[in-house]
Amino acid sequence: MKTMKWGLKTALTALVMSSVAISAAPAFAAGKLTVSSSQDPGSWDPIDTFLVAWAAVSTNIFDGLTYRGPDLKLVPGLAESWEELDQGKRIRFKLRHNVKFHDGEPFNAEAVKFTFDRLLGEQGAKGPQRSNYTAIESVDIIDDYTVDMKLKTPDPVLLTKLAGYGAMIVPPKYIKEKGEDYFNLNPVGTGAFKFVSYTPKVNIKLEANPDYWGGAPKISELEYRFISEPATAVAELQAGRVDIVIPPTIPIGMLPVIQGDSKLEIASVPGPTVDSLRFNTRDGITADPRVRKAIIMAVDRDTIVKSILAGQGTEIVSFQNSLSFGYDPDLKPIPFDPAGAKKLLAEAGVKPGAAVQIDIRGNDATMNEVAQVVASYLQMVGLTATIKPYETNVLLNDIIPQGKTGAMFQQKWGGWTFDYDNTAYSMYHSGEKWNPYEKDATLDKLLESQRPLTDRAEREKVLKEIGKYVADKALELPLYNSNAIYGVSKRVKGFVPAPDTRIKLNEVTVD
Repeated sequence: MKTMKWGLKTALTALVMSSVAISAAPAFAAGKLTVSSSQDPGSWDPIDTFLVAWAAVSTNIFDGLTYRGPDLKLVPGLAESWEELDQGKRIRFKLRHNVKFHDGEPFNAEAVKFTFDRLLGEQGAKGPQRSNYTAIESVDIIDDYTVDMKLKTPDPVLLTKLAGYGAMIVPPKYIKEKGEDYFNLNPVGTGAFKFVSYTPKVNIKLEANPDYWGGAPKISELEYRFISEPATAVAELQAGRVDIVIPPTIPIGMLPVIQGDSKLEIASVPGPTVDSLRFNTRDGITADPRVRKAIIMAVDRDTIVKSILAGQGTEIVSFQNSLSFGYDPDLKPIPFDPAGAKKLLAEAGVKPGAAVQIDIRGNDATMNEVAQVVASYLQMVGLTATIKPYETNVLLNDIIPQGKTGAMFQQKWGGWTFDYDNTAYSMYHSGEKWNPYEKDATLDKLLESQRPLTDRAEREKVLKEIGKYVADKALELPLYNSNAIYGVSKRVKGFVPAPDTRIKLNEVTVD
């Protein structure tokens, strides 16, 4: 049996060597579950964030019209049913009766209309979520428990989008009375757990909602602790003060620690998350596509995946994984070719020792390790790479959107719809938050053209074309699709790991 190798040392050596439907449950029992998350989202408003860390918590506070569980199947949420009308340009939703928000106000058609008017209006314009829902023209109330969602154009991914993030249904009266700022820090939804308290950078505490429409939770208390340091999170798991550590906290190199503890186990499932190092295509040497291709050629991604990820991921060719709709199995990666990289750099007039800065999320232990190896590869072709870690919120909400990055910057994307549109539009369309540099009219047209298509085969063809176009332009160094890795105490029962960390915990118990 082969011995599994871990970490940076191994990588450098290699370099040298070269579904669950929601159902009613019995009344909850006393018990507390504590979950460690690596990041505090900073706001609990559904329209304010794309962060996986937000969804991991808020899936238990809020509900959408639809729900997609760990099995990736779409099932009814706050909508009991729906039907597509007018060639996909109108969707009629029949809503659940006898559902209340945590503050006691009723869930009804008015709440659905308020949610989407807010998302698509002035308030939604302040956050990153609105662009996901621009196909919606209006939400019209038919009666108290029926709404029509009218679309400007058909959106083949919309029903999945309604299961998460910006589409979570919010309470009109509460927000109007308390105000937006208060709601940011004191969330109210219809979910299985109710908000109790929030201490920024420390924790958020929830309690069971005994009136939850999907059945009362089986635990009475749920706490999320924000622990950015992986070693601390694992130590707390070992000490029994944390019951579950959610992705992306646990670095590959710490897996043996958990596997060696008889009280703990690893739950690992293929996830939607892909990592790349995106290029600054506006400034410096990486504005030259020859330099970008040279950097890709200089890095042995296969060795990185095998050595550092140790089987907990796969190499990617484009910024999506093989489960993504629009994935092209025929698209081949730019090969590892250090000699070819040196030749391209020389053609581009890049002098030996030229500097490149790599900006990464400081709390992503695996990427910290990967970036060190990437820097070593680049050194071998004459580039001097420095690594600059940022606090994640700063990188995502300031450095990248404002176009203040170095030559390369980490883009980590959940792609939680498992549809390439959700990734590609946000990453490559001109003016999008996480696309500060690239403005390409041809690419914009391609991205826009596939959104209204109802013919799946035709749409898939366009998405594959987008993947090839982006690869030809070398907009990023594609790295890997990583597994979602959870550290779990064996006293936790009924836990089902979700690929996208959007985990409902109402069926979980703790011994």
